[in-house]
Amino acid sequence: MLKSVTTRDYMTSAAITLKPETDILEAVETLLEYNLSGAAVVDEHREVIGFLSEKDCLHVVRSAIYNGDLGDRVMDRMTQGVISAHPDDSIADVAEKFLKCNCRCLPVIEKNVLVGMICRANVLKAMETIGVNWS
Repeated sequence: MLKSVTTRDYMTSAAITLKPETDILEAVETLLEYNLSGAAVVDEHREVIGFLSEKDCLHVVRSAIYNGDLGDRVMDRMTQGVISAHPDDSIADVAEKFLKCNCRCLPVIEKNVLVGMICRANVLKAMETIGVNWS
């Protein structure tokens, strides 16, 4: 049953995004304001070029402590080569991706454009809604 449920059914389509040139402190404020563990970094065409996670931002904290430097931009700290999901991926496949990576959220990309985000909690919500029948 859960294999037939798709990412589209549980993703968040109103995703908060960041621009690569955004100041890293502004990006941290955005993550905190919206209680996000990370956000997709997109270009002017909404194509995902990176992902900025809380973990990426911790590098800024370390740099500030040891070097007194807070001057980074999102592009300086974002992760490139982003793991993503497609809206038609099954929730079971997305669960597998989460088990294999250290990500809490994945951008959902269709035709190279960001269409939403899916987080671990969304997958758990699907399981709760449908029941624990994974067949």
